[in-house]
Order: sequence, then C-alpha cells, then structure tokens
Amino acid sequence: MNSMNPDVDFYFNKAKKWQEVSILLRKIVLDCGLNEELKWGCPCYTFQKTNIVLIHGFKEYCALLFFKGALLKDDNGILIQQTENVQSARQIRFTNVKEIVKLKTILKAYIYEAIEVEKAGLKVTLKKTEDYKIPVEFQNTLHKNPALKTAFKALTPGRQRQYLFYFSQPKQSNTRETRIAKCLQAILNGKGLND
Repeated sequence: MNSMNPDVDFYFNKAKKWQEVSILLRKIVLDCGLNEELKWGCPCYTFQKTNIVLIHGFKEYCALLFFKGALLKDDNGILIQQTENVQSARQIRFTNVKEIVKLKTILKAYIYEAIEVEKAGLKVTLKKTEDYKIPVEFQNTLHKNPALKTAFKALTPGRQRQYLFYFSQPKQSNTRETRIAKCLQAILNGKGLND
C-alpha cells in the first residue's frame, strides 16, 4: 500500500457527511499502489504523474471519478457519465459504506484496469469543436458581427466549447440571446467563459 499524503488529510477530516465513505475509498485506492495528491481540493490518485482516479463528495453521493472512465470495460455497469457533455470521465457513486464493502474487489479491478489504460497510452477520442451544434441565436450574432466571428475562431477549442455549451443550455431563445449578449465583450477580448 502506498502511503497517505498528509497534504490530503484535511479533505478527509472536513468531510462530514461522507467521511467514513471517503476514508474507505482512500484505503482501497491506496491499496492499488497509486500516489495520493491534492488536486482541485480533492484527493487525486496518480500513476507516473498521470491522473487515474479522484475521490469527491456531493450533496447526494460520494464518488470515485475515473479520468479515462470512458475507456474502461464496465462489465458491471456501474460507471456513470455525469452529463451528456462529459466525454472522458466516469463516476462510481456511493451513498454508504456497505456499497463500497460489497464492491471492493470490483473497485480494485476497475482501478487496475484504469492503470493499464494509462500504461498502454490509450486516449479518449474527444469531439472536435466543429462537431458541436452552434445555437441559432449565436450563429445569427456571428453572421451580423464579423469581428466577433474572427475573435471566436481565434479562441482555443476549449474556450469555444465552453461558450457553445453555455449558450446551448437554456431552453428559451431569449435566455440564450441574453447569455450571448453578456459574453460578447469577453469573446472580443479573447477571454474564455471563466477567465
């Protein structure tokens, strides 16, 4: 078993609702020989400096998040894609310790498989920005404003996708238009949605 990283201890100490669940997940993951680090405020487990799995808690559940979960076989049908926009990561969710105890052997098998995926250098084929639908309202705005179209094309693909996701989410056209209007200057300034 790899050792616990003291920099990560605070996460388990502060985890009120999911403390027992998180501590058990920590032991299982460390038993698989991964290194423990703190990333994004959560315990992250790496193999040769590459992220393999992360423990994170939410209001309704605690989860193991596999960074390349889309490449795992999932013979047990327990991996969950959080939203339709998540391309690579997959979660296994827990609401109590009994679930983890019952799945301990399976969890280790998934972790070992994730390590093998990394050793093999496998990559998730991600959709390209041009594969995403551009909302009509944004398409019209780009058509009317050539400078905006140029600025949007100059953004990194990740920034373009952020905007497309953000603009596409609302069901009502006027809400999409409001979001687009609020972001125009940021796009013209070469900024991403969260910059």
